[in-house]
Amino acid sequence: METEDIKTTDKLDNKDRAYATGKRKNSIARVWLKRGNGEITINGKSLVKYFSRPVLQMVVNQPLSVIQSEEGYEIKATVKGGGLSGQAGAIRHGISKALSLYDLSNRPPLKKVGLLTRDPRVVERKKSGLAKARRSYQFSKR
Repeated sequence: METEDIKTTDKLDNKDRAYATGKRKNSIARVWLKRGNGEITINGKSLVKYFSRPVLQMVVNQPLSVIQSEEGYEIKATVKGGGLSGQAGAIRHGISKALSLYDLSNRPPLKKVGLLTRDPRVVERKKSGLAKARRSYQFSKR
């Protein structure tokens, strides 16, 4: 029992869940993770219902496949803001952080693949005098 206490951190709540927030573009995901049957719930819907595109499902499952534990954890996430791609990335970031908090031995493989780093890329703001961030208006000679 004592070795299990060393592996898991004191960051678990009273229901033995790890909590983490993940961010990507304009999306923010709140993720609760605990040992379970491998069920992933996002905003009250299953993973397949919320993300119908297989690529986005793969993005969400990436941290679990890195530590080879697809069926080992039950994940509940709430996500808001941005589009589906950003939301999938935010959930991936949140799951990675929660896995590293739940069990410290998960941290090195996740860090090596780069899943614990927040992707800083966001949409560039529109500049005045331009049509978009960099695109100028069409030039007219006459």
